[in-house]
Amino acid sequence: MTDVVLDCDPGHDDVFAMLLAAAHPAVRLRAITTVAGNGPLGQVTRNALRICALAGIDVPVAAGLSQRGTGNAPSIHGESALDGADLPEPADVPADEDAVSLTERLLDEGPLTIIATGPLTNVAALLRRRPDLRPSIVFMGGSCGRGNWRPLAEFNVWADPEAADVVLTSGLPVTMCGLDVTHQATATPDVFDRLREMATPLAGTLADLLRFFASTYDEVFGMPDPPVHDPVAVAAVAEPGLLTMVDAPVAVELTGTHTRGATVVDLHGVTGKPANARIAVGLDRVRFWDVLLSAVERLGR
Repeated sequence: MTDVVLDCDPGHDDVFAMLLAAAHPAVRLRAITTVAGNGPLGQVTRNALRICALAGIDVPVAAGLSQRGTGNAPSIHGESALDGADLPEPADVPADEDAVSLTERLLDEGPLTIIATGPLTNVAALLRRRPDLRPSIVFMGGSCGRGNWRPLAEFNVWADPEAADVVLTSGLPVTMCGLDVTHQATATPDVFDRLREMATPLAGTLADLLRFFASTYDEVFGMPDPPVHDPVAVAAVAEPGLLTMVDAPVAVELTGTHTRGATVVDLHGVTGKPANARIAVGLDRVRFWDVLLSAVERLGR
């Protein structure tokens, strides 16, 4: 079993990452930490607490940092960063510790994997404060090609490229789950059918959230079947056999006029640089949804 801190910015797809991390038997979720991204910090922290109340997730939720950039994503996630469903009020309050301090304490206690599904601001702050710590880091972000927030930049890396650079140059074990693989994790009509067949309040709420997400993805990107990016990063820890990985050097563009926030992935070794990350490039979509929906059933609410 892998001890995990989930660092997230809920966000519709973060919801599914939370559920998978909480319910998969190969993962022990120690804490959820939040970072500004899909919405402002206060909003995404509240969203995390509301999803914990909805799904019965009982772990500390600690608020972290606002990213260096100014981006939120209301065009995708709505003004609340989690539009589309009636969610319960939080049953708890954020932890007294901030996200970086809580993660630092847990790492001092033993091995830990950080799964980051928002901007990497909290993770970079931890590594700057304690370069002696040796977490494994799995993050949803980046791309081997096109972006989704800028032509060549994916949102999470674009929001704080300096933080992504700190992570990718840290020398730690890093796995990148970028758009190349997460765009394979589409919520097609059969997923909605399976949620409806569960006939639980949790499944019904998830279907409502996904319908909103599908409408914005169709409007903005012309993708009627929305990709649920973030649980792919959790699957990389919980069910690594679902993903196809390659090792490659990755650099973050920090200064480009048109390319700031791009992840430059040398898949063919043309730079001669050593690999600094494992890159997810393929996904068994059918098995992925079986695993994810089994987690929803396991929560049983």
